[in-house]
Amino acid sequence: MCIQDRDKMLESYVTPLLMSYVNKYIKNLKPSDLQLSLWGGDVVLSKLDLKLDVLEQELKLPFTFMSGHIHELRIHVPWTKLGSEPVVITINTMECILKLKDGAQDDHESGSSSTSRSVSDSSKAVAKPRRLQQAAPSDPDLPPGYVQSLIRRVVNNVNIVVNNLILKYVEDDIVLSVNITSAECYTVDDIWERAFMDITAPELVLRKVINFSDCTVCLDKRNASGKIEFYQDPLLYKCSFRTRLHFTYDNINSKIPSVIKIQTMVESLKLSITDQQLPMFIRILELIIALYYGEIGGHKEGEGEEGSGHVREAGAILPGMDVDMESHGTSQYSSPDLYMLSEEADQGWVSWAWSFVPAIVGAEEESEESLYQQRETGGIPSNPQQHTPKDPIVSIGFYCTKASVTFKLTETQSESSYYSPQKVKSREVLCLEQEGITIEVLMMGEPFFDCQIGFVGCRALCLKGIMGVRDFEENMHRHEEDAVFFSCGDSLNSKGMTYLTNSLFDYRSPENNGVRAEFILDAANHKETYTEIAGMQRFGAFYMDYLYTMENSSSKGSQDFSVVSMEEVVPTVQETSIKRLVVGPLDVRLHSSAVHRILKMITCAMDHEYEPYCKPQREMVEESHGPATPEEISNLEEFIPTRLTCLTLLQVSVTVSMAEFNLLHTLMPVIMGCKTAAGPVYIPVFQPVRPLPSVQFQVERVNVEHSVPMYAPQLVSTVSSLSQPSDNLLHHCYAHLYLKVFGFQAGLTCQDSTGGFLPLIPIIPSFSTALYGKLIQMPSCWSKRSSVPTTECIFELPHFTVQATRAQTVLLQAICQSWTHSVASGAPLTLSESLLNEVYKAPGVKSPGPSPTLEGSVQNLELKFCSRATVKCASGTVGAVKVCARTPGSGEGVKEKLVPLIQGPSDTKELHMSRWLNEIRKPESLLAPDLLAFSVQVPQQGDDCRNSGGVLLVSVQGIAVNVDPVFCTWLLYQPHKGSSRQQQQAPGSVPLAKRREDEVSVGSTPLAKQPSNQASDYASSPVKTKTVTVGGAVMLCVPA
Repeated sequence: MCIQDRDKMLESYVTPLLMSYVNKYIKNLKPSDLQLSLWGGDVVLSKLDLKLDVLEQELKLPFTFMSGHIHELRIHVPWTKLGSEPVVITINTMECILKLKDGAQDDHESGSSSTSRSVSDSSKAVAKPRRLQQAAPSDPDLPPGYVQSLIRRVVNNVNIVVNNLILKYVEDDIVLSVNITSAECYTVDDIWERAFMDITAPELVLRKVINFSDCTVCLDKRNASGKIEFYQDPLLYKCSFRTRLHFTYDNINSKIPSVIKIQTMVESLKLSITDQQLPMFIRILELIIALYYGEIGGHKEGEGEEGSGHVREAGAILPGMDVDMESHGTSQYSSPDLYMLSEEADQGWVSWAWSFVPAIVGAEEESEESLYQQRETGGIPSNPQQHTPKDPIVSIGFYCTKASVTFKLTETQSESSYYSPQKVKSREVLCLEQEGITIEVLMMGEPFFDCQIGFVGCRALCLKGIMGVRDFEENMHRHEEDAVFFSCGDSLNSKGMTYLTNSLFDYRSPENNGVRAEFILDAANHKETYTEIAGMQRFGAFYMDYLYTMENSSSKGSQDFSVVSMEEVVPTVQETSIKRLVVGPLDVRLHSSAVHRILKMITCAMDHEYEPYCKPQREMVEESHGPATPEEISNLEEFIPTRLTCLTLLQVSVTVSMAEFNLLHTLMPVIMGCKTAAGPVYIPVFQPVRPLPSVQFQVERVNVEHSVPMYAPQLVSTVSSLSQPSDNLLHHCYAHLYLKVFGFQAGLTCQDSTGGFLPLIPIIPSFSTALYGKLIQMPSCWSKRSSVPTTECIFELPHFTVQATRAQTVLLQAICQSWTHSVASGAPLTLSESLLNEVYKAPGVKSPGPSPTLEGSVQNLELKFCSRATVKCASGTVGAVKVCARTPGSGEGVKEKLVPLIQGPSDTKELHMSRWLNEIRKPESLLAPDLLAFSVQVPQQGDDCRNSGGVLLVSVQGIAVNVDPVFCTWLLYQPHKGSSRQQQQAPGSVPLAKRREDEVSVGSTPLAKQPSNQASDYASSPVKTKTVTVGGAVMLCVPA
């Protein structure tokens, strides 16, 4: 009798619990029939329709459900073994079709949906808790402790199996479908093996696993009647992955875990995109971005009706994560509660995602019910920032060992039957491979959010042929190094499994060793721990860290937004948003095969007629709500929230090779917007050219910083209303950009028959430069403030040098012409063998004659630009300009000569005296004035333009010019003939067309030694010259 009573008691509590979930989401279900079936232990329901309005209300997605069906639902309840066997819920074939919401659609929703939405709005207004409408027993008393513990064990061990899950999204002519053959969720033990577990002390941990088998994603195009004429290759075909869930509780009676970890692992991810799928794929990405920026749809009901006048910045960084503090139609910067959230505020996607945390872990939100009761009695104010209890820590991760994206070109192929749909035949042309991918998100409520993304290695390579050119077919026997045109980072073989560090798939992680994990939830400690060096040590190719924090100014560093009474002053919240991106050693090789494939992808991406989701709107000037109070100005002076983005590039190398074939005349018109059909294309027979001349650019480091105010409309509206705003307030009304380049150099190199490159021959020696610019936000607000600059730019270049022989300049010209002068046949240009031999001189070969090198340098270049409402100004200085000719020694004992050709500034005080021509003069000292200084002021056309006109001020110091025969030698020198070096080609290739050396410009012989990288080697070498110089006017006298 005791066992029977226990079973009846379990049935009285478990049955309503299961019925509440089933009845909530399924239409036309009789609770009496379901209850009788559950008492039998098994229930089978067929051909079920989902309650679409309930799904939309619960999910709050910017999509609407067009249909939702379940073919079969099975529920198995082992009544006699509830303490040791799980309840199994099986769904066989579930299909849902979604589409994007629009305004017209919301007006024609069903009555039940409208009713549910109105109820939702009213409940949101009073912050009622989300309680499941359960058919609970009439007895109000809680079940005994044993039964309550048993029910908790049952809930914690429920197994959910979904077979054949189909999700479809339709928009315009796009049909995106996701098909998962099988998905199963079950409870596991500490080694992640299937088990019947419970939350026990002292660990207080619950683990679950979700396995997804054979996930296939298809992207097809439908016609006007809604039918798919031909099927594309799947984007993703039969990909399996597993998800691990780890919940940590503070005590055994906790309803919500204190730490939630949800992480997914994929061993191999192979994506495939055809030329017809690429525009649709980009359209889906644009949809995601538009939803992220809030440009379309809405995340909350009634959002459009509230009309809060919220303006989201177009340049925002992950705007959904930066919670908008604008109150209901009131400027944020003109209210005492400067950054506090209102109940109706658009809190972004973090708030939307955060609302699902209790539902994910199955909490009943008893704390919300007590909070609601206190609000009803007036105990505490209704403020979403008051979290009771403390928010759990949520960690979400995605890890992929190897991934690839293959781009294909297609051609239509008809079937034998007339009624059968057409199929397409695809041809692979490009592949992007990644290794060690990590995406990690850590958040604790809305005050803290962090996202980190990293790649261990990445590379791109050419496949097969492009545009009829069979450059990488299998019968070409090309080296794999020739196919790779983009490489970054390391490989997993050398880096190891660092991308899995501290994840649930890392056996060394705290959770896999019975230890509670520690999380860094403080902005200062986060920046010290996750540095640029630490990120590159873990990954190697790419690292991104996005951090958003919301801190209390009164107790900065504390994330606890505790409950306060109505009499207490609400503290000001300080927001920070920092995004850091680091790209590791990067090598890009732009040869004909790579460039044509990249441009072909661009032309395919532009081949569509989709309208943009959000058209640019005219800037609206908000009306001022009155002058700001001194207290408000003081708060702004203390802290103004900004978004900061930092990008760092390390060890970048870009190599541009001479075009082996050129069909750009068929691609560039499409890219430039011309839709006219191109003429007949003559496809050349591809033969790899070796040696292949190339231009290489190298940069040691590039730093880019961009900052923008987080709430520009409100800030500018307040600051622009002040008569004399401080420099600090004006500084934050601009978007700032800093660009710093270190160690930039360029030169000539050559790819040999083995695929390797020769050492760099410097044309532009290493130099560094910097650029700063700022742009005013909301320019229309400053139209009447002529003294406030709208744009400012500053460019600084300490020194810049260019050095080259005549042969090197001819080769550079030939490389440029191979890309700019596209011929109809697409055949490559022919080069003189002697020209290549003179530029890339073999070691040990003596130079037959002097080969002068022309070298020019500019020092201390600084340019400034400023634009105001009434005038544009520009100014600049050039410290010195020097041009010299370097002639190497022609034999033993003959030293290198430096012949100055142009030098400025130069002292011309004694120009009128005859001995000036015969004296030995040294260059000006470093304390000499700048060679050139200028200022330009151009008035702007306007209604209130009251200036007197334009202004031009120029100051030029003396310049010395020497016309020396060495310059004519450099200009007229011809390449030496009779070289024994031959141009190599791949085995079996057809010889190149007969070369005509007389069609190639003249060049010079190779240097006896490498040119110096220093621009001022000749500065300390006095040379006798005969030159006449008068200020800016120059008179030349040829030396004897």
